Amino acid sequence: MNKQTVMYKPIGIVGGVLAGAIAGAAFKQVWRVASGSREAPHATDRTKGMAEILVAAAVQGAIFGLVKAAVDRGGAHAVKSLTGRWPD
Repeated sequence: MNKQTVMYKPIGIVGGVLAGAIAGAAFKQVWRVASGSREAPHATDRTKGMAEILVAAAVQGAIFGLVKAAVDRGGAHAVKSLTGRWPD
């Protein structure tokens, strides 16, 4: 394991937590605007249809993936700025 990878590990961990928080907040806003509902349905909510639950899960996953990739990429750029090399 090289120095850049060792430096990136804590950045990646903190970035993952940060990405989760940002993605959760973004999803709540997107769901509120898209559906008019304050809360997204839970998979076990018997009052919601399967289509609504699956759409909510897909949107949540897409938002999380997008935010996580952006945060990970930013962390890798930060390590490169500090060390001059991209983390493996």
